[in-house]
Amino acid sequence: MTETTPDLNIRTAGRAGRITLTRPKALNALSWQMCLDIEAALDAWAGDDSVAVVVIDAEGDRAFCAGGDVAEIHRRGTAGDYDYGCGFWRDEYRLNAKLAEYPKPIVALMQGFVMGGGVGLGCHVSHRIVGETTQMAMPEVGIGLIPDVGGSLLLANAPGLMGRYLALTAGRMGPGDAIHAGFADLFIPESTWPGVIAALEDSGEVNDVRDAAQVPPAGPLAAEQPWMDATLGGDLPAILAQVSASDAPLAEGTAKAIRRNSPLAMDTTLALLELQRGHSVREALALEYRATYRSLREGDFLEGVRAQLIDKDRNPQWRDSIDSLPPGAGAALLAPLEAELAI
Repeated sequence: MTETTPDLNIRTAGRAGRITLTRPKALNALSWQMCLDIEAALDAWAGDDSVAVVVIDAEGDRAFCAGGDVAEIHRRGTAGDYDYGCGFWRDEYRLNAKLAEYPKPIVALMQGFVMGGGVGLGCHVSHRIVGETTQMAMPEVGIGLIPDVGGSLLLANAPGLMGRYLALTAGRMGPGDAIHAGFADLFIPESTWPGVIAALEDSGEVNDVRDAAQVPPAGPLAAEQPWMDATLGGDLPAILAQVSASDAPLAEGTAKAIRRNSPLAMDTTLALLELQRGHSVREALALEYRATYRSLREGDFLEGVRAQLIDKDRNPQWRDSIDSLPPGAGAALLAPLEAELAI
């Protein structure tokens, strides 16, 4: 199949199904329609014997995909239409599950910003490639949301308490740290990516990818693993107290981030990470959906998007402070729904 839209170039080339994100001016932000179009391509290729491998990449130097396009969710939500956002998340999460369970190899080549929805698109597939410009993060607590698109599962499975650090601070990972944290598999210099893609198109053999891999650059966050493990245990007030009392290199920035981000979203995230261990991607997404569903009605999401992305005043008025957050507030957002996610 071949389909070219302003946002995507979907086609076959040799033995490969190719999906290229083509809105670099928007940092390849993922819209609802893009999710549906990518899913349709995957469905078409799953039973096509001429397609041996799927390659997902993106135009532009700045971003593979900097996240989901949430402006319309905010606009509809502030008008009281919560169904739009929940529908978008339902279909996006179905795509995330399909990528994780796909019967053929999928190679994602992720340069520049890989955040939020970009993690969901590229970090559940069988072959996750990063390069020297990769900057990966789950920054959702900064807009009053939990790390979603299956990202909470990746964070829960990160070494030690690194997932807590990444979730609470929206800390960015370069290629070495992305591999250390379990968000990526291989480092391949970006100058060689065209040749890697050409080899995949010619042979359909994913061994060509592993043959091109090199030792990744050292990740600075990996070196701070002992500090994270010693400092980030306990509930949110305890974490902030422990970090504030530390003079380690990451301490000041970590404390500032925790004070800046949504207390309710961070509390929910800590509860979510504890629940996610041992889950499949599909089970993880169902848990995340409980929180994202409620974030529109009971959480800080609309205010966070307003402050960070709409008005850009960077002054969100969160519902609670860390000190005033009721016990169990985050866990309550993860309680079962009357209509659970069905994907």
